[in-house]
Amino acid sequence: MADPLDMQRISAALRNVGWVRFWIQLALAVVVVGVLLFNSIGARVAANTQRAVGLGPGLSFTTLSFLLLALSLWQCWQVIRCGRALASPVRPSRGETGRLIKRSLLVDLGGLTIAAVGYQALAGSLFLQASMQAPGLFGPMAYQGSQGPISTFPITSIEMLAVLSNTQVLFAHVIGLGFTLWMLQRIYQRA
Repeated sequence: MADPLDMQRISAALRNVGWVRFWIQLALAVVVVGVLLFNSIGARVAANTQRAVGLGPGLSFTTLSFLLLALSLWQCWQVIRCGRALASPVRPSRGETGRLIKRSLLVDLGGLTIAAVGYQALAGSLFLQASMQAPGLFGPMAYQGSQGPISTFPITSIEMLAVLSNTQVLFAHVIGLGFTLWMLQRIYQRA
């Protein structure tokens, strides 16, 4: 059993790190949801399947990863509550606290995996689009060839925003993973 001073330190560490993690992930989640709403959750971009082959699935994976980020925020709130409870006379055991933090770790790992798959779909789609562009043609002649219009699909800012939203949710899960691993190490430091 840990002494009261060590329990106070663990309690303060869980609360402080939990709050930092919560606010960083919340700020990144606001950016992600803003971009996803701006993209109309991929419906407008994915409607033209000829143009953006992987943007629909990529944005779907980004949305799933965002939902796991929301679950991660809830788990973070539970860790903050657990940190508060550790400072009270009736406190959770080390095992209960460890299980709570491990669940948070699994949520962040799942979100990281889904975001990475979404990133691959988005990057693959944009690579395919970029490879269809006619090299070296600029200005109004970019869409006219000697035989008529060239079917090129320039990459738009909306598509780049889709990649940005995926990168933000990926970074939010990496931040959460780092803080969660630190908290888990802190809990089992003197086992």
